Amino acid sequence: MAKMEKIEIERHREQLTEDVKRLVDKYRSIVEWDVPEVDEVAADRLILSAIRFALDGVESSLSGSAAP
Repeated sequence: MAKMEKIEIERHREQLTEDVKRLVDKYRSIVEWDVPEVDEVAADRLILSAIRFALDGVESSLSGSAAP
C-alpha cells in the first residue's frame, strides 16, 4: 500500500473500530431476541469470530487483494 493510502486509513482507524463495535452490538441484540438468557461474553466471541470469517471472505473475493 502506498504511503498516502496508509496515512488515509490511519485517519479512519478509530471509526473502523467503532463500526465493528456497533456490528457486535447489532448482532448481540439479535441473538438476545432469540436467546433471552444469552451469555453475552460467549455471544460476543462468536459474533467476532463470524465477523473475522466474513472479512476473510470479502478479502479473498477482492481481486488483487493482499494481506497487509
